[in-house]
Amino acid sequence: MNNHFWHTTLVAFIVMLSISTIGQARAHDHQHPELNSWYESLYSGKGPCCDGSDAKRVDDADWNTKDGHYRVRIDGEWIDVPNDAVVDGPNRAGRTMVWPYYLNGALVGVRCFMPGSMG
Repeated sequence: MNNHFWHTTLVAFIVMLSISTIGQARAHDHQHPELNSWYESLYSGKGPCCDGSDAKRVDDADWNTKDGHYRVRIDGEWIDVPNDAVVDGPNRAGRTMVWPYYLNGALVGVRCFMPGSMG
């Protein structure tokens, strides 16, 4: 087989892989696909929340307020949520969510945080 065939096959494979990855990234909650456009519209003072990475669901025991500011436990570590990372508006999903960001695999901070209802 010639080089052109392998190049074409490789390109087709990469395109198919990209499409399947994009489709998964856009499905924020497989049980509630009607919320996808809402997720994509979420912004904090740090910018858009959904950049292709999914939010992490936060259990009630893993977030609280201290001195008027939110704190959230991510990967076992308590992180102070910057005020500009808090998403304003109603939480249509109902559960607490956080969009952490990482650099070289290490937790750097919180891009977006949306509190749910404790209890």
